[in-house]
Amino acid sequence: MARFFWVDEDNAVVRRHGGEVHGGRKWKLPGLLRCPTCDATWSGSGHFFPGVDLSSLPERRELERARPEPLPELDRLRALVRPFTPSGAALPPGTGFGPLEGTGFGKLPAFAWVVEVLLVHQQALEMLQAEGLRGLQGFPAELRFRQKNPPALVELQAPPLGRLHPDCFPPSHPPPCPTCGRLGLRRPDEPILEAASLPTDIDLFRVGNFATMVIGTSRFKEAVEQLGLDGLTFRELPLR
Repeated sequence: MARFFWVDEDNAVVRRHGGEVHGGRKWKLPGLLRCPTCDATWSGSGHFFPGVDLSSLPERRELERARPEPLPELDRLRALVRPFTPSGAALPPGTGFGPLEGTGFGKLPAFAWVVEVLLVHQQALEMLQAEGLRGLQGFPAELRFRQKNPPALVELQAPPLGRLHPDCFPPSHPPPCPTCGRLGLRRPDEPILEAASLPTDIDLFRVGNFATMVIGTSRFKEAVEQLGLDGLTFRELPLR
Protein backbone atom coordinates (compact mmCIF):
# COMPACT_ATOMS: atom_id res chain seq x y z
CA MET A 1 0.00 0.00 0.00
CA ALA A 2 1.20 3.50 -0.85
CA ARG A 3 2.45 5.61 2.05
CA PHE A 4 2.13 9.38 2.36
CA PHE A 5 3.97 11.82 4.61
CA TRP A 6 3.23 15.32 5.86
CA VAL A 7 6.31 17.34 4.82
CA ASP A 8 7.20 20.21 7.16
CA GLU A 9 10.07 22.46 8.15
CA ASP A 10 12.86 21.09 10.32
CA ASN A 11 13.24 24.03 12.69
CA ALA A 12 16.31 22.57 14.43
CA VAL A 13 18.18 22.35 11.13
CA VAL A 14 17.11 25.87 10.14
CA ARG A 15 18.44 27.27 13.44
CA ARG A 16 21.71 25.40 13.00
CA HIS A 17 22.29 26.89 9.54
CA GLY A 18 21.23 30.37 10.64
CA GLY A 19 20.05 31.74 7.28
CA GLU A 20 16.68 33.26 6.44
CA VAL A 21 14.56 34.10 3.41
CA HIS A 22 11.75 36.67 3.28
CA GLY A 23 9.53 37.32 0.32
CA GLY A 24 6.16 37.66 -1.30
CA ARG A 25 4.33 37.44 -4.60
CA LYS A 26 4.02 40.26 -7.16
CA TRP A 27 0.52 39.19 -8.21
CA LYS A 28 -2.35 37.68 -6.26
CA LEU A 29 -6.09 37.47 -6.37
CA PRO A 30 -7.79 39.68 -3.80
CA GLY A 31 -9.48 38.23 -0.78
CA LEU A 32 -13.25 37.85 -0.69
CA LEU A 33 -15.26 40.57 1.04
CA ARG A 34 -18.37 39.21 2.77
CA CYS A 35 -19.42 36.15 0.80
CA PRO A 36 -23.12 36.57 -0.10
CA THR A 37 -23.86 33.06 1.24
CA CYS A 38 -21.68 32.53 4.34
CA ASP A 39 -20.86 36.23 5.04
CA ALA A 40 -17.17 35.42 5.54
CA THR A 41 -14.36 37.78 4.56
CA TRP A 42 -11.33 35.62 3.88
CA SER A 43 -8.25 34.84 1.83
CA GLY A 44 -6.77 31.38 1.36
CA SER A 45 -3.20 30.16 1.89
CA GLY A 46 -1.10 27.61 0.10
CA HIS A 47 -2.35 28.20 -3.46
CA PHE A 48 0.66 29.37 -5.49
CA PHE A 49 1.53 29.25 -9.19
CA PRO A 50 5.17 30.40 -9.43
CA GLY A 51 5.34 29.50 -13.12
CA VAL A 52 2.44 31.75 -14.12
CA ASP A 53 3.64 34.99 -15.75
CA LEU A 54 1.01 37.74 -15.80
CA SER A 55 3.31 40.45 -17.19
CA SER A 56 1.35 40.47 -20.49
CA LEU A 57 -2.02 40.89 -18.77
CA PRO A 58 -3.20 44.51 -19.23
CA GLU A 59 -5.02 44.43 -15.88
CA ARG A 60 -2.03 43.01 -13.96
CA ARG A 61 -1.72 46.09 -11.72
CA GLU A 62 -5.12 45.27 -10.26
CA LEU A 63 -3.49 42.12 -8.85
CA GLU A 64 -0.56 43.85 -7.12
CA ARG A 65 -2.36 45.17 -4.03
CA ALA A 66 -3.72 42.83 -1.36
CA ARG A 67 -7.28 43.73 -0.32
CA PRO A 68 -10.71 42.08 -0.07
CA GLU A 69 -13.22 42.55 -2.87
CA PRO A 70 -16.90 41.62 -3.30
CA LEU A 71 -17.58 38.36 -5.15
CA PRO A 72 -18.41 39.91 -8.57
CA GLU A 73 -15.07 41.75 -8.64
CA LEU A 74 -13.18 38.67 -7.46
CA ASP A 75 -14.87 36.62 -10.18
CA ARG A 76 -13.95 39.21 -12.81
CA LEU A 77 -10.27 39.11 -11.87
CA ARG A 78 -10.32 35.32 -11.58
CA ALA A 79 -11.67 35.07 -15.13
CA LEU A 80 -8.83 37.29 -16.37
CA VAL A 81 -6.06 35.11 -14.91
CA ARG A 82 -7.63 31.70 -15.59
CA PRO A 83 -6.27 31.42 -19.16
CA PHE A 84 -2.74 31.70 -17.73
CA THR A 85 -3.21 28.88 -15.17
CA PRO A 86 -3.28 25.09 -15.49
CA SER A 87 -6.57 23.67 -16.71
CA GLY A 88 -9.01 23.00 -13.90
CA ALA A 89 -6.92 24.78 -11.25
CA ALA A 90 -8.79 25.96 -8.17
CA LEU A 91 -8.26 29.70 -7.77
CA PRO A 92 -9.54 30.63 -4.31
CA PRO A 93 -9.27 34.15 -2.91
CA GLY A 94 -5.63 35.06 -2.28
CA THR A 95 -4.11 32.72 -4.90
CA GLY A 96 -0.60 33.93 -5.77
CA PHE A 97 1.09 34.05 -9.17
CA GLY A 98 4.63 34.48 -10.41
CA PRO A 99 7.99 33.91 -8.73
CA LEU A 100 8.66 34.54 -5.07
CA GLU A 101 10.40 37.91 -4.71
CA GLY A 102 12.37 39.02 -1.69
CA THR A 103 15.65 38.87 0.20
CA GLY A 104 17.76 36.32 2.00
CA PHE A 105 20.95 35.98 3.95
CA GLY A 106 23.22 33.36 5.45
CA LYS A 107 23.52 29.64 4.94
CA LEU A 108 20.37 27.65 4.18
CA PRO A 109 19.57 23.94 4.32
CA ALA A 110 18.78 22.04 1.12
CA PHE A 111 15.10 22.91 1.64
CA ALA A 112 14.03 26.32 2.96
CA TRP A 113 10.57 27.63 3.75
CA VAL A 114 8.98 31.08 3.50
CA VAL A 115 5.80 30.52 5.50
CA GLU A 116 4.00 27.91 3.31
CA VAL A 117 6.35 28.31 0.31
CA LEU A 118 8.83 25.46 -0.18
CA LEU A 119 12.19 26.38 -1.71
CA VAL A 120 15.03 24.07 -2.67
CA HIS A 121 18.55 24.60 -3.96
CA GLN A 122 18.73 24.15 -7.73
CA GLN A 123 21.39 21.47 -7.41
CA ALA A 124 19.28 19.52 -4.90
CA LEU A 125 16.28 19.66 -7.25
CA GLU A 126 18.37 18.28 -10.07
CA MET A 127 19.52 15.44 -7.83
CA LEU A 128 15.91 14.61 -6.94
CA GLN A 129 14.81 14.72 -10.56
CA ALA A 130 17.66 12.37 -11.46
CA GLU A 131 16.15 9.88 -8.99
CA GLY A 132 13.06 9.72 -11.18
CA LEU A 133 10.62 11.50 -8.89
CA ARG A 134 7.35 12.24 -10.66
CA GLY A 135 5.92 15.70 -11.29
CA LEU A 136 8.66 17.60 -9.48
CA GLN A 137 8.69 21.12 -10.93
CA GLY A 138 10.84 24.01 -9.79
CA PHE A 139 10.68 27.69 -10.72
CA PRO A 140 13.51 30.16 -9.95
CA ALA A 141 12.85 32.48 -7.02
CA GLU A 142 13.85 36.13 -7.44
CA LEU A 143 15.77 36.68 -4.22
CA ARG A 144 18.54 39.15 -3.39
CA PHE A 145 21.39 37.93 -1.19
CA ARG A 146 24.01 40.39 0.08
CA GLN A 147 26.80 37.85 0.13
CA LYS A 148 29.31 36.18 -2.12
CA ASN A 149 28.16 33.05 -3.92
CA PRO A 150 24.43 33.43 -3.16
CA PRO A 151 22.41 30.22 -3.38
CA ALA A 152 20.33 29.46 -6.48
CA LEU A 153 16.91 28.72 -5.02
CA VAL A 154 13.86 27.45 -6.86
CA GLU A 155 10.29 27.13 -5.63
CA LEU A 156 8.73 23.70 -5.77
CA GLN A 157 5.24 23.83 -7.23
CA ALA A 158 3.14 21.36 -5.28
CA PRO A 159 -0.36 21.38 -6.82
CA PRO A 160 -3.39 21.10 -4.51
CA LEU A 161 -4.65 17.53 -4.93
CA GLY A 162 -6.47 15.08 -2.70
CA ARG A 163 -8.37 15.83 0.51
CA LEU A 164 -8.36 15.32 4.24
CA HIS A 165 -10.91 12.67 5.23
CA PRO A 166 -14.12 13.94 6.88
CA ASP A 167 -13.43 11.65 9.86
CA CYS A 168 -10.63 13.91 11.12
CA PHE A 169 -13.00 16.88 11.49
CA PRO A 170 -15.60 17.41 14.24
CA PRO A 171 -18.65 15.13 13.76
CA SER A 172 -21.13 17.87 12.85
CA HIS A 173 -18.77 20.12 10.92
CA PRO A 174 -20.33 22.40 8.30
CA PRO A 175 -19.70 21.60 4.62
CA PRO A 176 -17.71 24.00 2.42
CA CYS A 177 -19.65 27.10 1.44
CA PRO A 178 -21.40 26.34 -1.88
CA THR A 179 -20.65 29.85 -3.16
CA CYS A 180 -17.06 30.64 -2.14
CA GLY A 181 -15.78 27.18 -1.18
CA ARG A 182 -14.56 28.25 2.27
CA LEU A 183 -14.09 25.40 4.74
CA GLY A 184 -14.44 27.13 8.09
CA LEU A 185 -12.38 24.64 10.11
CA ARG A 186 -8.96 24.68 11.74
CA ARG A 187 -6.40 22.11 10.68
CA PRO A 188 -6.97 18.90 12.67
CA ASP A 189 -4.29 17.78 15.12
CA GLU A 190 -4.51 14.24 13.75
CA PRO A 191 -4.97 14.53 9.98
CA ILE A 192 -6.27 11.59 7.96
CA LEU A 193 -5.93 11.50 4.17
CA GLU A 194 -8.87 10.39 2.02
CA ALA A 195 -7.26 7.52 0.12
CA ALA A 196 -9.57 7.59 -2.91
CA SER A 197 -8.77 11.27 -3.56
CA LEU A 198 -4.97 11.00 -3.61
CA PRO A 199 -2.99 11.32 -6.85
CA THR A 200 -1.08 8.31 -8.16
CA ASP A 201 1.28 10.03 -10.62
CA ILE A 202 3.04 12.72 -8.58
CA ASP A 203 5.40 12.54 -5.58
CA LEU A 204 4.84 15.96 -3.98
CA PHE A 205 1.55 17.83 -3.68
CA ARG A 206 -0.61 19.88 -1.33
CA VAL A 207 -3.87 18.81 0.26
CA GLY A 208 -6.67 20.19 -1.89
CA ASN A 209 -8.92 21.24 1.01
CA PHE A 210 -6.03 22.25 3.32
CA ALA A 211 -3.41 23.60 0.93
CA THR A 212 -0.99 24.72 3.65
CA MET A 213 -0.15 21.01 4.10
CA VAL A 214 2.52 19.61 1.77
CA ILE A 215 2.41 15.84 1.22
CA GLY A 216 5.19 13.64 -0.10
CA THR A 217 5.10 10.00 -1.12
CA SER A 218 7.43 7.38 0.29
CA ARG A 219 9.42 7.75 -2.96
CA PHE A 220 10.00 11.44 -2.16
CA LYS A 221 10.94 10.75 1.45
CA GLU A 222 13.38 7.98 0.52
CA ALA A 223 15.06 10.07 -2.17
CA VAL A 224 15.51 13.04 0.20
CA GLU A 225 17.01 10.81 2.91
CA GLN A 226 19.26 8.82 0.57
CA LEU A 227 20.66 12.02 -0.93
CA GLY A 228 21.24 13.51 2.54
CA LEU A 229 19.16 16.62 1.86
CA ASP A 230 18.24 18.49 5.04
CA GLY A 231 15.55 20.96 6.09
CA LEU A 232 12.48 18.71 6.13
CA THR A 233 10.61 16.55 8.61
CA PHE A 234 8.29 13.71 7.63
CA ARG A 235 5.20 12.52 9.52
CA GLU A 236 3.35 9.55 8.06
CA LEU A 237 -0.40 10.12 7.83
CA PRO A 238 -3.08 7.43 7.99
CA LEU A 239 -5.36 6.75 5.03
CA ARG A 240 -9.07 6.04 5.10
